[in-house]
Amino acid sequence: MEFLHRPVLLAEVLAGIAPRADGIYVDGTLGGGGHAAEICARLSESGLLIGIDRDADALAAARETLASHPCAKLFVRDDFKNIKRILRENGVEKLDGALLDLGVSSFQLDEAERGFSYMRDAPLDMRMDASRGITAEDVVNDYSRDELTRVIAQYGEERWASRISAFIVKRRGEARIRRTGELSDIVKAAIPASARRDGPHPAKRTFQAIRIEVNGEIDGLGDAMGDFVDCLGPSGRLCVISFHSLEDRAVKELFALRENPCVCPKDLPVCACGRTSDGRRITRKPIRAGADELRDNPRARGAKLRIFEKWAQGKSAPFANVRESREV
Repeated sequence: MEFLHRPVLLAEVLAGIAPRADGIYVDGTLGGGGHAAEICARLSESGLLIGIDRDADALAAARETLASHPCAKLFVRDDFKNIKRILRENGVEKLDGALLDLGVSSFQLDEAERGFSYMRDAPLDMRMDASRGITAEDVVNDYSRDELTRVIAQYGEERWASRISAFIVKRRGEARIRRTGELSDIVKAAIPASARRDGPHPAKRTFQAIRIEVNGEIDGLGDAMGDFVDCLGPSGRLCVISFHSLEDRAVKELFALRENPCVCPKDLPVCACGRTSDGRRITRKPIRAGADELRDNPRARGAKLRIFEKWAQGKSAPFANVRESREV
């Protein structure tokens, strides 16, 4: 199957990451290489693009997509949360920029056999790395009713989580649930008809929740963002695109903390804790897709881009000095 991917917020990412011809950049969620191709197009032979993905198919497709670009390229099958180890093992000290496009790729959604989509009948899998870990079938059939309710409510923000988990438990008592079509029908039956008249497909939030649980997408996300900030060189920028409120909150809070780490009482006139700022938030509020992009690429709906910039060399400023920083 051809690996198709329409990168969201592409122009905004390129403006945010501002690639330098001889710079070193990481795309930590490489996918089909849509964003990476445009970054590579701005790099010379002296530049380096490091592409990280857990999906072997994604890496293979990205190799082909990026082959024509003259810059050096390094492809790594791993989780971006291991960024410090990945850079250390490959002799890279600091990054000029990095991008993370969180969530599932277009290809994974479109490839029915991966089991991500509630629109196509397939085995319940949902693993981004198909070679390891629990599957969606394991979650649906082996989690207790309380555990299922927690996952669906927390990661899917689904108001009918308890009712959906009850329907799942009842159905699996008759036979193990193995197909996405079965799960989609169960969720649809669980949600009252009056609540299904408007909005997205009734199974969308439940499928999202189970996918996040299977792949551990929220676990350690804040720590991972912190590691990426640590890996940036002077004036380096980190761009993060999120689609889930929990993801966006983790990114927002981490960026705010790295800009303003002071723990002094608010009524203290000057900072006394001595904690210093790592950089600044380029975006105080997330950047969203415009009307034109939403019309051409529905996947951009819900996408939020936040950007953090490391201080330039020698400008590691205490909290008191960045209190008046302004959004750019």
